[in-house]
Order: sequence, then structure tokens, then C-alpha cells
Amino acid sequence: MTVLSAHTLTRRIDLFTLRLFLTIVEEQQIRRAALRENIAPSAATRRVHELEEVAGISLFDRQPNGMVTTPAGEVLARHVRLMFANLDVMGREVAQFTEGVRGHISISSTSAIIVQLLAPRIAEFAREFPLIDIELREEPNVNVVNAVLAGHADIAMFYATSDIDAGGLDVVECRTDRLAALVPRGHPLAERTSVTMRDLLDEVVIGIGPTTSLMVQARKAAEALGRQLPEKYRVTTVEAARSLVKAGLGVMVHPDCMLPTADLDRMELLRLDEPWAVRMLCAGTKRGEPVTAAAKAFIAQLVDK
Repeated sequence: MTVLSAHTLTRRIDLFTLRLFLTIVEEQQIRRAALRENIAPSAATRRVHELEEVAGISLFDRQPNGMVTTPAGEVLARHVRLMFANLDVMGREVAQFTEGVRGHISISSTSAIIVQLLAPRIAEFAREFPLIDIELREEPNVNVVNAVLAGHADIAMFYATSDIDAGGLDVVECRTDRLAALVPRGHPLAERTSVTMRDLLDEVVIGIGPTTSLMVQARKAAEALGRQLPEKYRVTTVEAARSLVKAGLGVMVHPDCMLPTADLDRMELLRLDEPWAVRMLCAGTKRGEPVTAAAKAFIAQLVDK
């Protein structure tokens, strides 16, 4: 019995025959399929017989009113469709290099990552790759991964924290990010170089949106100590929270690299001695799906900097 293998298939069957096979599956008739593919019906019949000989099994049930795919034919049709879809992707990716890399990238990211990393990187990338169009969507950290899994974005930019399930992504680590405690100048904690979450639980904590990765981690850390995070004030942006700290109304957990130098005379940034305060910033694409040359170029830029 003939065993269908990739070696046998590629040596004895050409792509046109496989395309003709799919057309017959759709039309369920040799004559109509031959007309669509601009080939004589007798030649189409010979090609189908040769394909069945290579496969070692009947691919169609011949009936008076047409041709119905057998279970084996349905399996082959499914794989041939995937093969042609991959060939289409290959063609598009290769075409991107004819006049420089071109294409479209949609990115889902948190606001903090946009401020910390993406804004300057996108501007630099746009200058280097002017033929690539970039679309950016701001989402909470927990929604960023889902945007890629649902097909709404090509790249997820997220913090690899305990509340994120990135199992459906191929992940590239871009850089390490550290959280710190921000306190007003003159605050008792300002005399120290580092603090822990236990230290902050006795202070007025300024919260930033309930779904941000930063606040989810801080609340979990407080709960692990048997306490609730004492959020007297809750705002939606880091800038608004920082203005409250500047006014002496409380303290906050703050990304280490996001404090403007102009604010250093009004506030102190203290190292937060907690394991969860060190976070990995990652880029993720949907697992098992081809990544375009444009997306690869963008991710490579993030990792190289």
C-alpha cells in the first residue's frame, strides 16, 4: 500500500494539481472545476487519478450528480488549504523586502509601558521603517494579552506578573522594570533608602486605577500581610497620583524610571524591597501563528535597545 509522505507528494504532485483538487472539492464536479482552472476536463481527471494513486486511497466518491469528498479527501483538503494559506503569508512577507520592509503592526500596551518605552521607540522605528504603519491601543495589563489572543492586535506589550496568563503567546523579554515608593520631601520615610510594603501600610496610599498591574500587585502584597491597602485617594493616572504625593497627601507605588527630574526637589523615590517590585517587560505574539517581517523588526528594536 502506498504511504503518503511529504517526500512522495513533492516529487510527484505539483501545486497546480493540489489547487485543482481544492477547486473540485468546492465545485463537486470535474467539468466546472476544470473550467475555473482553465484546464481540459480530461486533463483534470488524469491529475485527480494521479493524486489518488499517490495518496493510496480514494479522495472522492463518484456519484451521478457529482463528486463528494471522502473522509480521507476532507483531511487532505484541510491540510492543503493550510499549506496554501502559509504560501500566501510567505508571499506577503517576501514582498515586504522588495522596497524595504513594509506592512502594518497593531500593538496593545499598558499606559505605563507607552510612557516608559513605546513612545520614543515607535517614533524611532517610524523614522527607520517609514513604510510600516503602526496602530497603538492602550489597555489594562490584564487585557493586553487577550487582545492578541482574540486577534485584535499583533503584539502585546505587558508586564509578566502573577495575574497574567501568557500561555497562548510566544514571549520575548525586552527589559527589566522596577517599582519604587514615592513619598513627599520631608516625609519620615524620606530619610530611608528603601522601604517594604509593610512600611507603606501605615501610610495614606494613593491608588491608580483598580486594574493596573502596579495596583493589583500592591493589593496582593497587602493581603499577603493580612491587611488591606489603605487607599484614601484613587485616581486614574500616574501623573494625577504624583501630584497628590507632591502636595503631601500620601505615598504611592511608582515605576522607578518614570519620575521627571523636575519633581526630584519635591519628592523622594525609595527602593521598594519586594520580590514583586522587579518586573519583566515583555512583547508577545500569538503562539503558532507566523510573525510578519514588520512585527519581527519592531520586536528586535525593543530587545536591542
